[in-house]
Amino acid sequence: MSVINSVERVGQVLDLYTAEQPEWGVTQVAARLGVSKSSAHALLSTLGQMGLLHRTPEGRYGLGWRFVALSKVLLEGTPITRTARPVMERLVHEYGETVHLAALECGRVIYLEKLQGNRAVRVEMTGVGAELWAHASALGKVLLSHLPESEVRASLAWRGLPGFMPGTITDIEELLPLLAQVRAQGHAYDIEEYAPELCCVAAPIFNHAGVVVAALSFSVPAYRFSESRSSYRAAIQEAALEISERLGYSAPHPEARWTPH
Repeated sequence: MSVINSVERVGQVLDLYTAEQPEWGVTQVAARLGVSKSSAHALLSTLGQMGLLHRTPEGRYGLGWRFVALSKVLLEGTPITRTARPVMERLVHEYGETVHLAALECGRVIYLEKLQGNRAVRVEMTGVGAELWAHASALGKVLLSHLPESEVRASLAWRGLPGFMPGTITDIEELLPLLAQVRAQGHAYDIEEYAPELCCVAAPIFNHAGVVVAALSFSVPAYRFSESRSSYRAAIQEAALEISERLGYSAPHPEARWTPH
């Protein structure tokens, strides 16, 4: 097996792990990957020796603690998190709401930071390292909107568009025009699309090259969001722009940064 194929196999194994199924047996992995049990065993054992997996007393494999150390290096070493945190702290202080910072990885929203205010609704499904479906979240829509359509289609075809609430978009042909609108206006909403009584607004964060590298959002109870929707939107867009500028981004037309909506 070539080095590239070996790396692909490692990626396929790690992609199996979810909160719903945090442990896998050799037979299960062999069946899912379409390889022999001996190959699956060798792969899992090697990952175990590297600390990326650990073997349970029952002979199953879960993620290893090395990921904790690697995630610490990643989160503390990335300029996005370091740059965004003071801006997020200010938003939390001023509005008292939950603020999230997230990036997109393989079509999934990955939370990089979460700060919760004193009047914030408790959002149990998020937290540093948590993953959410991109199509149903404001953060995900912002991040997807800056990808080529072919990448969006490929990602969502693989992961699907499950429905969580009556307002969740589950048809890619309906989602694509919305993503174009999101990209044009510089923000996206989640109006009770992922969870009841929870609304979000998100805006993109650009790096020095003008590439979207993350997104910033407010998570607000529906009753408060409906009363101050435009204020939350304006605040999150200005904060996202501030972080972008701290990363070296220069908006081409400052007088027309945002389109009111």
